[in-house]
Formats: sequence, structure tokens, C-alpha cells
Amino acid sequence: MASPLQKRRLMGEINVVPYIDVMLVLLIIFMVTAPLLTQGIVVDLPEAAADPIDGDQNDVPIVLSVDEAGNLYINIGDDEEAPQGSQEVIARTAAVLRNRPDAPVLVKADRAVPYGNVVGAMVLLQQAGADRVGFVTDPLNTYPVPE
Repeated sequence: MASPLQKRRLMGEINVVPYIDVMLVLLIIFMVTAPLLTQGIVVDLPEAAADPIDGDQNDVPIVLSVDEAGNLYINIGDDEEAPQGSQEVIARTAAVLRNRPDAPVLVKADRAVPYGNVVGAMVLLQQAGADRVGFVTDPLNTYPVPE
């Protein structure tokens, strides 16, 4: 008498439906969490018609953010979300530029910040040794506005 295990035939197909389900669930998870992983201070950027900066994608830029209240935040150091004083901004930027003199240096200022505060932030970066300073902006809204 044959046992029930011997009567079964080997299946030569792989059922991929469960794998597709898992892949779609992971895709949704990554799509939801990716925007939450962006670092930095929330700043309402001005819009400008400018081309993106060409450069090495692996070279992390130094970003000095200026919020609506005029507080300075720099993406270098342990506590990137705490406001920094001008001397701390200069020290941190100078330390990075000593090791990576070609590191891109950017200013990300809220559109409500007075122009003088933005210029002051640029002066701090130049005092730290930054020769070229760029601005972070949002692209212009080129969609037609319904009238």
C-alpha cells in the first residue's frame, strides 16, 4: 500500500502571487516613508527659474538654513535641528571646508526672511572659507492658472 506522500506529484511551477503582494506592500511602505525621511528645517522657499547645480551626487552639500524668525540651522554636527549661533556656524563650516574644500555650500532661506539676514548668512559662510555660495529654491510653478 502506498503512503499519501508517495502519491503526490512534484509541482514544477512557482506561485508568484504571494511574492507580488509582498512587493506591492513594500513599495507602498517606501512611498509613504520616503518623504518623512527628508532632513532639515521646514522653510518656505522662494521660486526661481534656475537650472539645477551640476556636481557629484555623493558630495553632501553644506546647507545653512534660515527660518522665518531668522534662526540659523546648519546640516553639520550632532543636532541639526537646533538653532546655531554665528560663531558655531563659522566653526562647523570651516571644519568641513578644511577637509573638503570643494564641498558645495548652499543657503536655504525662507521667503519671508529679510534680505539682510540672507546676506548675513552668506557673510558667515564666506568668513568660514566658502568661496562660492549657492541658493536653494523651488522651481517656478509653470502650470497654467485657471482664470
